[in-house]
Amino acid sequence: MNTMLFHPFELAFSGWSGSGKTTLVTALIRILSERLSVGYYKHGCHRFDIDRKGKDSELATSAGAHTVMISDPEKTALIAGPKEETLERQAFLDCDILLVEGLKELPLPKIIMVDAGQTILDYVADGSLTNIVAFVFPDSPGSSPIPGIPVFNRNDAPAIADFIVGHLIQRAAEKVPLSAIVAAGGRSSRMGTDKALLRYHDSNQLVHTAELLKPFCSEVLISCRDDQARQYAEFGIPILTDSYLDIGPLGGLLSAQKHNPDSAWIMLACDLPFLDGVTVQQLIDERNPFRFATALCSPESGRPEPMAACYEPKSRTRLLLRHAAAINSPASFLETSRITRLQAISAEATLNINTPEERDRTWSPLGRTKDPTS
Repeated sequence: MNTMLFHPFELAFSGWSGSGKTTLVTALIRILSERLSVGYYKHGCHRFDIDRKGKDSELATSAGAHTVMISDPEKTALIAGPKEETLERQAFLDCDILLVEGLKELPLPKIIMVDAGQTILDYVADGSLTNIVAFVFPDSPGSSPIPGIPVFNRNDAPAIADFIVGHLIQRAAEKVPLSAIVAAGGRSSRMGTDKALLRYHDSNQLVHTAELLKPFCSEVLISCRDDQARQYAEFGIPILTDSYLDIGPLGGLLSAQKHNPDSAWIMLACDLPFLDGVTVQQLIDERNPFRFATALCSPESGRPEPMAACYEPKSRTRLLLRHAAAINSPASFLETSRITRLQAISAEATLNINTPEERDRTWSPLGRTKDPTS
């Protein structure tokens, strides 16, 4: 499992007091916020108070309230007691990336802020500081203290910002495998026959959709109910039966994320006969690993299609929280979450075929002249 402390895309700025950490980090936030949602975590500082004496929140805290929340129309603040283990992860979940100031001692990826006397390099040399991805010097840097690790001038915030984005994108490519499920767990009640077994192409929709995904994904699975597994097994595609029952497509997605929580999961419905390799390639090429998901949008409604989308690993936490609150709609998750929306190259790519009448109208555009179940 991939290791993270607070966020999948976290980066620490470590150095002595006076090395310019805060000045640089605020400059980077200003630059990066033009394209990303940036979280900031000041960790390991001395004791602090954000309450003012006599204010309602301070009075409640002093009286013994364990957790206090205050809000106005523009912001919310949470004042909590001793940390709950997952507090930071939940607090920063909506952020694309997280910049941490401090934490020299923990195994976060680090940009080392070199002080004027370069004394921190002694700790680099003796191995006390690990997981270093870059060095920042207060003046023109010379050679890197570690061969192959880039060095920057503290005043060159744009170059450092570009490095951060490139580094995190590379981390996503290297650390987050891409997997897929073909969702076939529906009842096909309107069609009157199993939509996964209809043949609009040379093979049925189950096999055809899986074949579209195989060139791009390390693992492609059929997602279905337990009572469907035996019938679908004959097609030679690995099957993942739902472990979250009676909650529709979300059950298949959560089951896939349980199967491999470190993967980004593409979920494609089995009833998209106009979906082609070009559109699948578009979804993968334009995928945004920093967001909760990347989804193709319906040409009819303009809304993101939950069963033509790629869900990033961090979406699992939010989806499970919603499931615990009995909110089991992937569509509403996409509507209310920070995602990337794509207009498919082919306008018909996300058209669901749900009824016999729609099926009959679909034959000719796809070159079929006979019953698609044959």
